[in-house]
Amino acid sequence: MAATDFKDYYAILGVSKTASPDEIKKSFRRLARKYHPDMNPGNKQAEASFKEVNEAYEVLSDPEKRQKYDQFGQYWKQAGQGWPGGGAAGVDFNNFDFGQYSSFDDFINELLGRFNTAATGNTAGSRRSYTYRTNTGRPGGFNDFASGFNGGGFSNFSEYAASDRATSTGSSDREASIPLTWYEAFHGVQKRLNLGNEAIEVRIPPGAKQGSRIRVRGKGKLNPQNQQRGDLYLSVELKAHSFFQFDGDNLLCEVPVMPDEAVLGATIDVPTPDGKVSVNVPAGIRSGQSLRLREKGWPHPKGGRSDLLVRIVIATPKDITATEREYYQKIRASRSFDPRSYLSQVRL
Repeated sequence: MAATDFKDYYAILGVSKTASPDEIKKSFRRLARKYHPDMNPGNKQAEASFKEVNEAYEVLSDPEKRQKYDQFGQYWKQAGQGWPGGGAAGVDFNNFDFGQYSSFDDFINELLGRFNTAATGNTAGSRRSYTYRTNTGRPGGFNDFASGFNGGGFSNFSEYAASDRATSTGSSDREASIPLTWYEAFHGVQKRLNLGNEAIEVRIPPGAKQGSRIRVRGKGKLNPQNQQRGDLYLSVELKAHSFFQFDGDNLLCEVPVMPDEAVLGATIDVPTPDGKVSVNVPAGIRSGQSLRLREKGWPHPKGGRSDLLVRIVIATPKDITATEREYYQKIRASRSFDPRSYLSQVRL
């Protein structure tokens, strides 16, 4: 199966990879009713969606099938048929990334190479694999909100000419920068890179950050001494976002509230990567305090999400009506709290 034919059953059912069986069943029932042919007579697109929903549920509702699907991705059916030769010593598939191959033939070729390596003890070769590392540094600034979480999904392919920006590292390895939008980095994306006369497809997993490095083995320069190719290292460049920024592993945003909302408390809508959520602002909150929305932040490479920190900023209106001014004057005249009372005790 080609990588472009891969069906993301979790996305089809609209659930996360950590969804419980009850969550999967609930989503399936909702979507099956939505796309059922009886509810959409003559609608071929709805009929196709109904088949996909049933196919996804058939796999994710079966613990054994789901386990294979989670481990082997698009090759889970082939995995159930056993591997050629029944396995080999020293070949470990526990943390194997099967999503890196564009076809099953590519995977078989690599697999045979691993068997040969395990049998001979030879660690050299030009097999292809990806290593994902994260740099926790934060990108600079806020701008271009439109380049944030809008557009582009994991199933979309973006073409990028890496050869123009590749630089020598003093060996047969090469380095290149690969720009991503926040949507691409959050959800994961498949990128098509042009390496001179060669085009390759690289899978960027969800949760990439500024400075994350993707290692593509065997796609560097040719070493004239041993006639083997080095590796290609892709450094992620994450475009700045107008609302979100990183605070370590967490996301951070600033949300303004009015003075009366800060004094009396309020319920406000806050954008998150998943959409807006309602947040309760406690009465008496101070400007600069942060509210923590757990697991509403950035994906971790090994699963799960970080938190979203909502920094509250009290907004002071410049233009107010006569009625508003009257009430503010009444509040000032009857105010009992002095926020500067401690200043009289300040000494050098």
